[in-house]
Amino acid sequence: MKYVKVKVNFSDRVFKAVSDICKTFNIRHPEELSLLRKPRDPSKKKKKKLDDQCEDDAFELEGPLITPGSGTDILYIGPVKGNIYSSPGLYSKTMTPTYDAHDGSPLSPTSAWFGDSALSEGNPGILAVSQPVTSPESLAKMYKPQALLDKAKINQGWLDSSRSLMEQEVKENEALLLRFKYYSFFDLNPKYDAIRINQLYEQSKWAILLEEIECTEEEMMMFAALQYHINKLSIMSSENHLNNSDKEVDEVDAALSDLEITLEGGKTSTILGDITSIPELADYIKVFKPKKLTLKGYKPYWCTFKDTSISCYKSKEEANGTPAHQMNLRGCEVTPDVNISGQKFNIKLLIPVAEGMNEIWLRCDNETQYASWMAACRLASKGKTMADSSYGMEVQNILSFLKMQHLNPDPQLIPEQITTDINPECLVSPRYLKKYKNKQPGYVRDLITARILEAHQNVAQMSLIEAKMRFIQAWQSLPEFGITHFIARFQGGKKEELIGIAYNRLIRMDASTGDAVKTWRFSNMKQWNVNWEIKMVTVEFADDVRVSFICTEVDCKVVHEFIGGYIFLSTRAKDQNESLDEEMFYKLTSGWV
Repeated sequence: MKYVKVKVNFSDRVFKAVSDICKTFNIRHPEELSLLRKPRDPSKKKKKKLDDQCEDDAFELEGPLITPGSGTDILYIGPVKGNIYSSPGLYSKTMTPTYDAHDGSPLSPTSAWFGDSALSEGNPGILAVSQPVTSPESLAKMYKPQALLDKAKINQGWLDSSRSLMEQEVKENEALLLRFKYYSFFDLNPKYDAIRINQLYEQSKWAILLEEIECTEEEMMMFAALQYHINKLSIMSSENHLNNSDKEVDEVDAALSDLEITLEGGKTSTILGDITSIPELADYIKVFKPKKLTLKGYKPYWCTFKDTSISCYKSKEEANGTPAHQMNLRGCEVTPDVNISGQKFNIKLLIPVAEGMNEIWLRCDNETQYASWMAACRLASKGKTMADSSYGMEVQNILSFLKMQHLNPDPQLIPEQITTDINPECLVSPRYLKKYKNKQPGYVRDLITARILEAHQNVAQMSLIEAKMRFIQAWQSLPEFGITHFIARFQGGKKEELIGIAYNRLIRMDASTGDAVKTWRFSNMKQWNVNWEIKMVTVEFADDVRVSFICTEVDCKVVHEFIGGYIFLSTRAKDQNESLDEEMFYKLTSGWV
C-alpha cells in the first residue's frame, strides 16, 4: 500500500528492471520478485481513481539508475537532488549488518540509503515499516477474489521477464505491483532484510485479509494478534528507536538465525546427534480412507513410519507380520486439518497412484504426536527421511505454530484503555465478521477484540522483527500456501480445470473445490516445452508420463516461466558466487533463447 515513483530503463528486460528496483530499495534476491499489473475488479466499472490517488501519495526517487561496476561492493544511484546515495553490495558475503536485528531499524544513517529523497524524511527506511489498515471501509473497497477461478485470473497480470517494459506497453507513470512471484524465499536474514521481510509480511497479511488463502478461525485470531502486536511495535519503534545492549541483540540474532525461513527448512545451529540409523516412528494412529457413500469412521492401527513409508498393522503384536495397509508418501500431498479447541489433529494425505490420487486421513491423539508425524510426512513427501537435519526444526516449528493458537485458560484482566486501540474489523477477514451478522455490531466488536487480546498473550513477548518472521512462517504453514493457480484445459479433458504450480510440483485441481486430482513432482521431470502455435504446454516426467494442457485465460508463456523460474531458484546455494546467472534464468524461462 505504499506508492513509490522510481525511474527504470524502459528498454531493459523486466528481470533486469526488477533487479534494479530491488537494488534501489535494498531488497536482496530480486529473482524472487516480479512486476504484476493491478487486477481489475470485474464487478466494478473501470476507475482511475486509485491510480490518481497513488500519484498524489507517491514518494519520488529522482535520477537514472546506474548499474555498479563488477569490482565494487557499493551501488551508486544518482544524481539525487545534487547528492549520491548508496546501498551496500547485495551479494557480498562480508556484508555488514544494515539493520538492528531486534526491531529492524537501520544501523547506518538514513541519508546513506535514500539521500534527500522523500523516502528519508522522518522515518528511517520507510519501506521497512508496516502500515496498519486504517479503516474497515478501505478494506471493504479492495478487490477480493470470490472463487478459485478469480484467483487464477489475477495471474494474467504478470509481466514477461524476458521482454522489456516498452515491449509490454508499460506507460510512463503506470502503477505496477512489486510482488513476490515465486514462493521460495532464500536466506531470509533479519540483519540485512528488514525491507524484504516487511514486503513479505505485507504480502502475506493482504493474502489473509483479502481471503486469497484459506485459514481456520483459530489461525485467523493468531494472525490478527500478530498484526496487532506488529502495528503497536511499529508505532513504538518509529517514535523511539530502542537501544538494546549487544548481549540482547546477539541472543535475538541467534534465535532468529535458527528461525531462518526456507521452504525446505533451514539448517539450524543445533545439529542432530550422530545418526547411524534412520529414526522411526511407531504408535497407535487412527486411519480413515474416505469412500463415496460410506460413513465408516476412523479405525485405530499400530502404525510404523520407516524411511518414506507408513505400514499399518491391526495391533502392536502383529507388527512383525504382513501389514494390513502400506503407503509410500514420496510425492504425496500433505494437508493439515487441525482444530485446537476441538482437539482435532488430522493429517490428510493424497498419495499418487496410476489412476489419480488415493486419499488417506490420519488422526493423532495430541499435539506432540501430531507434530512428529506431520513433520515426517512433509519430509517423506519430498523424498527425505527423518534422518534429515531439518526434521527436528520442522517438529519445533509445528509445535510453536500450534502453541500460538492456544487460548489462555486464565486470561489476565485486560485494562479498559487497551481495547480502545484495537480495530478488529481491520485485523480479521470479512468472512469472520459475517459469521456474527445477526449479532449487534458492538457485541461482535467486543467479542472479536477479546479473542484477539487472548491470542495476543501468546505473542506479546516477541520483538518486532521476530513477530513478522513468525507471521510469514505461519503463512507458510497454511495448506494452500505457495500455489499459483491457472485455468487450463488438459489434453483429453472436456471441461476447464485448474493447474497449480508450487516450488516443487505441478498439481491438477478440481476448479470448483480446489481438491488435488493428481500431483507431479519437478524432481521427476525430464523436460518441458511449449507448442507456441497452439499454445500447449507439455511436461514429460519419468516412467513415460506426459502432461499436456492449454491455458485458457493466460498466455502459456506465463506458465512456462513459472516452471522454469522455480527450477532456476532450486539451483541456488549458500556457497555460490554472489552474482545471479541472468543468462541461465532466460534459458530456463524465455522458451526461445
